[in-house]
Amino acid sequence: MKIRAAVLEEIGLERPYAKSQPLKVREVELEGPGPGEVLVKIAVAGLCHSDLSVIDGNRPRPVPMVLGHEASGVVEEVGPYVDDLSPGDHVVFVFVPSCGHCAPCSEGRPALCEPGAVSNGHGELLGGTNRLHWKGKKVHHHVGVSSFAEYATVSRRSLVKVDCDVPLDIAGLIGCAVLTGAGAVFNTGDVKPGGSTAVIGLGGVGLAALIGAAAAGAETIVAVDRLDSKLEFAKALGATHTFNADDPDVVAKVREATNGGVEAAMEFAGSVKALEFGYAITRRGGTTITAGLPNPKAMLSLPAVTLVAEERTLKGSYIGSGVPSRDIPRFLGLYKRGKLPVDKLLTHRLRLDDINEGFDRLADGSAVRQIVEFD
Repeated sequence: MKIRAAVLEEIGLERPYAKSQPLKVREVELEGPGPGEVLVKIAVAGLCHSDLSVIDGNRPRPVPMVLGHEASGVVEEVGPYVDDLSPGDHVVFVFVPSCGHCAPCSEGRPALCEPGAVSNGHGELLGGTNRLHWKGKKVHHHVGVSSFAEYATVSRRSLVKVDCDVPLDIAGLIGCAVLTGAGAVFNTGDVKPGGSTAVIGLGGVGLAALIGAAAAGAETIVAVDRLDSKLEFAKALGATHTFNADDPDVVAKVREATNGGVEAAMEFAGSVKALEFGYAITRRGGTTITAGLPNPKAMLSLPAVTLVAEERTLKGSYIGSGVPSRDIPRFLGLYKRGKLPVDKLLTHRLRLDDINEGFDRLADGSAVRQIVEFD
């Protein structure tokens, strides 16, 4: 079938993207689902820094590629051997398919699926298949999803079924922003009621962590960013303290306000400097968590003795250290009960043809979460 999709053909074009047009809306050919695959009609697709990092070259992927990885939709058709989904079901996409049998999957850590990582790196669906073409040539899949398109054919292992009573625009934000941000709070950081935490980097994922910390009952929630507008927004979402990262005395001010540092500092900026800052404001015996994705060449330097002398922990968090089939319904349940106001993260709605302008807003920090809406 022929579909409209946003195709990245060249990495590293200069901003503004509204002018350089790194994403070209093309009519591409999409094959139907093979064994273990599902054809989904996309409802909404979110714009995320993980897409931006491919566009700007910080995390190179093979091109041409249809980008997009945070989305929701409705099942259109199922392939052979898919017996637990039916046309009309509502689904949320997950950007790491889990095979279910490799060592990490067997240990209950599907975010680290080994075959899934290989397929994502090659721009293919789980198992090595490809269903996208343009002018007779292969077009790569973005992390097994490629949701900046009217339809997507994906592995069944890239989908989580959700209740039809949840609005699809809200469900679309769960698969990346909320799963990663709130997951870092509940799973990686194990934030407790009455505890203290800091969120560094107030994009869509960071703010999802902030509302997650509020839902977890944290008493002290520190928000840190370079934009005062983001800090004001964080206050409205439950931050108890806000600090501008450009303040030369910010480390001392945070430590003073939190009696020596927070129990859990979470970095979502994708910056080594931000991670070092997070480590500096973590108290003795505390945990520093990073869920940002810096350039692969970036290196981290820390005072190693503090890991022992202060019993410090440094942890990575990928997809919120979660189990998507468990956590996506949990977070949607919190939303439905008014505990996780995901809707407040949504700042812009746009059409596919306006996607480059959307990435300009994402790059300059003037948007939190934007979604492309499909008819």
